[in-house]
Amino acid sequence: MFKRHRYPKAIILQAVYLKLRFTLSYRDVEELLLIRGVKIDHSTIQRWVDKFTSLIEANMHKRKQQVCDSWRMDETYIKVGGKDRYLYRAVDKYGNTIDFLLTKRRMKGSAQKFLNKAIGKNGKPRIINIDKSGANKQGIKTYNKRNFKNVKWRQCKYLNNIVEQDHRTIKRRIAITTGFKSFESAQRTLAGIEIINIIRKNQIIDSKSTSYKTFNSLAV
Repeated sequence: MFKRHRYPKAIILQAVYLKLRFTLSYRDVEELLLIRGVKIDHSTIQRWVDKFTSLIEANMHKRKQQVCDSWRMDETYIKVGGKDRYLYRAVDKYGNTIDFLLTKRRMKGSAQKFLNKAIGKNGKPRIINIDKSGANKQGIKTYNKRNFKNVKWRQCKYLNNIVEQDHRTIKRRIAITTGFKSFESAQRTLAGIEIINIIRKNQIIDSKSTSYKTFNSLAV
């Protein structure tokens, strides 16, 4: 994974971790590393985040603890290139992160795509609580029809407070940034922020280390 890179693995992972864990710009991370005697251009750090986040996400899904079968599903908007994009997210009734997906539109197909990803990696839930979104309801119905499943759904606003509160952690992390310029960059960076959030919730199996060491272990 780290072959043919000018810098050693420890420095690359530290740079990526700093960007994803703290509310820092790429130039801030560049300055922090320079203080420690490591000179790296901020554009290089951005390329590292783009490259390694998807690989770390794949390992995270392999080691994430099983969630319960009662889900809370919702979406929140994210600005990308000056346009509203939609981050679909789900947590279980205990607040554990199930999955996430950034989409370009808020529609039935987007909800169904998210469900395919979430259920494919976490198993079929017994019930999914949603808000008044007709797209989410139709997405669940379409999933059931196409996969011959019987995932139940309900619309109860107060039960979704837990996922709405969880949105704030992600929104707060990107609030002071200048925004994402490309959809692909937003996907990778948001995935990295979600991974750190999952680590902080102690959802990684056999992880008794600090969040930084756990993050490093996912890059093996």
